[in-house]
Amino acid sequence: MYLAINILGLVVFLALGWVFSNDRKGIQWKSVGCMVALNLIIAWLLTSFEGGRVVVKAAADGFAWIVNISYQGINFALANWVGADGTNPTPVNFIASALLPILLIVPLFDILTYIGFLPWVIKWIGRGLSFITRRPKFETFFAVEMMFLGSTEALAVSKVQLRRMKAGRNVTLAMMSMSCITAAIVGSYIQMVPGEFVITAIPLNCINALIVSHMLYPVSVTAEEDVIYSTAMDVDVLEGLPEEERAKREKAIADYNALPWYRKVYRRDPAQPAKEPFFSFLGDSILSGGRLILIITANVIAFVALAGLIDKVLALFWNQLSLESILGVIMYVPSLLLGLDPGTAWDMSQLMGLKLVTNEFVVMGQITGDIATYATHYKAVLTVFITSFANFSTLGMVIGCFKGMVAKEKNDAISKQVGRMLVAGILVSLLSAAMVGLFCW
Repeated sequence: MYLAINILGLVVFLALGWVFSNDRKGIQWKSVGCMVALNLIIAWLLTSFEGGRVVVKAAADGFAWIVNISYQGINFALANWVGADGTNPTPVNFIASALLPILLIVPLFDILTYIGFLPWVIKWIGRGLSFITRRPKFETFFAVEMMFLGSTEALAVSKVQLRRMKAGRNVTLAMMSMSCITAAIVGSYIQMVPGEFVITAIPLNCINALIVSHMLYPVSVTAEEDVIYSTAMDVDVLEGLPEEERAKREKAIADYNALPWYRKVYRRDPAQPAKEPFFSFLGDSILSGGRLILIITANVIAFVALAGLIDKVLALFWNQLSLESILGVIMYVPSLLLGLDPGTAWDMSQLMGLKLVTNEFVVMGQITGDIATYATHYKAVLTVFITSFANFSTLGMVIGCFKGMVAKEKNDAISKQVGRMLVAGILVSLLSAAMVGLFCW
């Protein structure tokens, strides 16, 4: 019976995308169908297929291995906070166990970006995804980019594209930005919740963000508009060069552009600007990791405290009233539709509401000691649901990020869709949880 409810829930969540759509007639149902089918296959491969489970476990173990290596640096600077290998003693607090490893993981991903490997992976996975899902090239490229870099980081490196695209496509990207995580934080997540479900949630969120954003705000993209612009288009790599050097660079650019696409896969584009020195780049990366830790720490402290303050104020009217109970009522039916019994659905609905008001770290910290004892289905849908940035603070971060990069007309278009942006984040998390729930019992 609960499996049937889970299937019904998947249908209902897709139907809600149609209900809240800005243009129901503009939805391309063939594309939606292709993406849903692809995500169901991915969910099955990563949860029920032996080879897929091996890959997921290896990825989770890989992140755990990197985290354990990061403990060596933490132990040197902060002796006895984590122990030499992170097990003796146990990490003393949330910052030591979940956040400080970011100081290794962020530079690691940035180094992969510096040498060109990560942009190459993002580019070609994005193109393959565009072919399969029939979505515009940049939207699929951006979905993959978010999967590795996170929403604000992906927006920051895509500012040239954002400025050249029409307002409607900017709205689509804003909706998609509500639904990702960043690979640099996966190491933190797997310290608190089951790593295999965290890894599974990442590609599902990527494709579900494409599904939901298209359903909520369909935008027609012509072949002429379906272009990926690079940062090189805003940088004149020929400026200041002597005449002889300029001629050589122009010839190299022309030769590169004349190559067939498969030869461009392994050749560097000479139109790209020169890289900054490696150690300067690495220093900036480490500082970025430090800022990220401070931002997360400040948000967690502030939101937990604010949630506690709201609970105290609500208790003045009725001692049983709290933020969790109010949001629990709102999210109770979606919880039931994930195939949970009424009691478990009530518990999950409160955690879902808490995540939306605070963030995923608050919920993970609350359940980390008990989640291993949960039933498999509950463990799977709960972990997948909370593995995203969908919350009120992300809404502010995304809007603020656009304000610093695009014109007022595009900002106004995004601001008018704030409600749909929040709905997009919730629906993506629900769809991903429902898809995984189908195969985990």
